[in-house]
Amino acid sequence: MNIYKKLMNVQSKLKAPKGQYNAFGKYKYRNSEDILEAVKPLLLKNNLVLTITDDPVIMGDRHYIQATAAIIDADSGETLSVKAYAREAAEKKGMAASQETGAASTYARKYALNGLFCIDDTKDADTETPPDTKDETDKHQQKDSKKIIPMHKTEATISIEQQRSLYASGFTYGFTEEEIKRVIKQLYKKDSAKQLTEKEYESLKQRMKTKCEAQKLAERYKGELHEIEKVYERYLAEVEAMGMEYDKNLLTQAINMTN
Repeated sequence: MNIYKKLMNVQSKLKAPKGQYNAFGKYKYRNSEDILEAVKPLLLKNNLVLTITDDPVIMGDRHYIQATAAIIDADSGETLSVKAYAREAAEKKGMAASQETGAASTYARKYALNGLFCIDDTKDADTETPPDTKDETDKHQQKDSKKIIPMHKTEATISIEQQRSLYASGFTYGFTEEEIKRVIKQLYKKDSAKQLTEKEYESLKQRMKTKCEAQKLAERYKGELHEIEKVYERYLAEVEAMGMEYDKNLLTQAINMTN
């Protein structure tokens, strides 16, 4: 079993519960410790080793922490890795520099693990604050009309933590900061992530996750096709070396059917 199939087994069986609760935002979330606790038994079962490393990088005039989550196949030595980024705050309010770096590292590591194991990190729907459904009667309606007109309510926008989560996920899934901003502008007609609603936030994260999974699937099948072509070439060489006759056109048609 190659490393892609082993990773597929881990991704399909991994259940990482959201064991943390944000009292301010009133939603559940998972941290990197929750993910590691759930994934370690699956890694052991599949003979995989997980490593997580951090590197400071500079993009433009901002400082980021680049976290790399990598798995190593103990049987074959093959490796797969995913990188994620978290930006240090421009203004440090009430935190030492080392604390800011530590916070950025925590975010980056979590989203590197999310990307490697394709974990969806959107908010639980049952933890969201229920909307206010109170109606108000139009004071200027005609006397013969009893129709009640509900007040128009503006949907709440996402929190700062969710904005960070969005960009961290985007970096993990291969998007740059400018690409994320462009997608927000094109799809939702918003100037920045802080203007996104909960529904738009979850929709965008799902779009980026889908792209990540599609790219990984394409890479896996590309590798398998490459192996088929090598077997085909080796088979032809052996047939020719033994002086055997074969219909090259039929063999070519067979290999083309796999592409």
